[in-house]
Amino acid sequence: MWAKAVARFIRMSPRKVRLVVDQIRGRSVNEAYALLQFSPKAAAGPVEKTLRSAVANAQYRAEEEGGIVDIDELVIREAFVDGGPALRRYKAAAMGRPAPRRSRMSHITVVVQTRE
Repeated sequence: MWAKAVARFIRMSPRKVRLVVDQIRGRSVNEAYALLQFSPKAAAGPVEKTLRSAVANAQYRAEEEGGIVDIDELVIREAFVDGGPALRRYKAAAMGRPAPRRSRMSHITVVVQTRE
């Protein structure tokens, strides 16, 4: 059984979030929790929140089917980050000219599955 969670419009660059997501892909859920909890990266917070949501979705789906899911048996099957829309702003540059600045956003997707 698998479950998925998506966090959209996270105000963080996809390149920065991918560094954290690449570390947890393919690991067990408990191992991923430990990595994210002690990671110094700011992106670890939103990724951990998305992972917790995916685990909660797996538990909910298991209850609907009349079963129970053991968190120790869950593995991160897929984890990826897509780019979201960029906020376009302008900052003053030389001689008062505007210099474009783009604040990027991310969409984080985490899929967990029971170990088979």
